[in-house]
Parts: sequence; C-alpha cells; structure tokens
Amino acid sequence: MGAVAAPWKQLLLNALDSNSHLKHSSFFQLATVGSNGRPSNRTVVFRGFQENSDNIQINTDTRSRKIEELKKCPFAEICWYFTESWEQFRISGRIDVIDGSNPDSVKLQQREKAWFSTSVKSRLQYLGPNPGLPCISEQPIQDLSIDSSTGPVGAFCLLVLDPDQVDYLNLKSNQRVEFASRLDATGAKCWTSERINP
Repeated sequence: MGAVAAPWKQLLLNALDSNSHLKHSSFFQLATVGSNGRPSNRTVVFRGFQENSDNIQINTDTRSRKIEELKKCPFAEICWYFTESWEQFRISGRIDVIDGSNPDSVKLQQREKAWFSTSVKSRLQYLGPNPGLPCISEQPIQDLSIDSSTGPVGAFCLLVLDPDQVDYLNLKSNQRVEFASRLDATGAKCWTSERINP
C-alpha cells in the first residue's frame, strides 16, 4: 500500500502554482538551532519534493554553518510566505544531511540527482571559498569552471526535511489549520488536521 499524500501538500502546491510568476515564491526561510542555543535563520531555495513523498529538498554547502547546527540538532522549521495569495506555511520536522560521505547508496543517488538538476552556474558556487569566513582577497574569484557532466563536488550537500507539523495560515480567507503527523500501527505516517483561530 502506498503512502497517503499529506493533506497540506496540495495547499502548498496550489500556492506555488498561483504564485509561480513571482520569482521570490521559490524562496523560504529555514531556521535551525544555533550552536549557542539561539535561533539561526536564513533564506534558501525550494528544490522540490523528494519523489513520492512530502519531504522538502534544499541544496547547500557542506561548509556552511547550518550543517554543523543540523548535526548537533536535526530539527528545523521553514517559514514560507506567498505574497500574492497571502498564505503562510510553517513546516517543521527533522532534516537529513546527505553529503558525499553518506553510506546509503540510495541517498547518494538522490544527492547526485539534486546536483544535476541545478544549473552549472549554481554548481560553481560550491567551488568558491568557505562561506562565512573572512574574505582574504578583494578580487572576485575568476576562472572557476566545472565539467557539466561531472558528479557532485565535495562541498555539495542535499538537505531533506521530513515534515511532522505544518501550520497553515490563509490571510485572505482568515483560516488557519494545524497539521500533525504520527506513525500508525504499520509504521506509516498519517496526518491529522485541526482548524485553529488565526
């Protein structure tokens, strides 16, 4: 028996579709727990859902601060606001960090697929200097090149958020719904929903 689609996923797909003409609709904020225990937030790009699931994919650099944060605490939350349809999604769950050292061959294939689904220009950023460190030179890095047929470089990392709670707010209809997941007796994820006050 196949997994039942998450009830909030169609709401998100509809929001993505109705806001697709706005370039910023594919960006959302990702909050993690910083190494100092404080919130750590940044804007990232939605890279689609993992095949046949409600898991959300994000590409990142293994050298970025969020990787160390997620290794210490794998829980994170997305906040995604669609300006045209006035919808907000707060999606929380656990993030799986898939870098080149992952022992799972299926996950490594997912990482490779994510790599090849990005533009060559996007891939070049993983060859630059370490993100977050002081600039050593004022000169921009020139002459970076990459073979478009070569697999992921070491700095490329796929993050996969497995949602367990979604808080959906529609400001146009003044409607708010909380979705929560649990595992049923067979170990399959199932979702409940409850309308709450906006």
